[in-house]
Amino acid sequence: MIDHFKMFAGYNSWANGKLYNAAGKLSDNDYDSDCAVAFSSMHGTLNHLLGGDMIWMSRFRGTVAPSISLDTILHQTFEALRTARFAYDREIEDFVDGLDPAALDKTISYTPITDPRPVTQKLAPAMAHLFNHQTHHRGQAHAILTRLTGEAPALDLLYYQRALSDKGNM
Repeated sequence: MIDHFKMFAGYNSWANGKLYNAAGKLSDNDYDSDCAVAFSSMHGTLNHLLGGDMIWMSRFRGTVAPSISLDTILHQTFEALRTARFAYDREIEDFVDGLDPAALDKTISYTPITDPRPVTQKLAPAMAHLFNHQTHHRGQAHAILTRLTGEAPALDLLYYQRALSDKGNM
């Protein structure tokens, strides 16, 4: 199971890199335009993804969660957001690399932002949610890119796996 999460942490970094490379080519107007997705724009969506990761990682580590809402704009500029994203992706990979199988069965407790009732669950399903959440909102960012430019990078997990296989890492 650890290898499964290591793959997803690597995939997360790879897909975010491809997504940010494509988003970086948008005009400022397109980058900030309301595209009728959950967090409005590419900027809102990318900020939400980083904020969500920060909240989940604090839960996984047992530290105080950042005091942010789900639509907080953490970074005003694309470049600042890109720098923070890539650094955080490395933190996620380092966290997963430091896990042992027993850690996945341990429980975490937290209070969701969207519901004041405390939750206790095992780490493994919560980590599965972290990576699924990323994929969900990257899909929205992909739709934004497709709508605005007519194309978006292939972000399927299969392409990441093939890239690893081509390098002899799978």
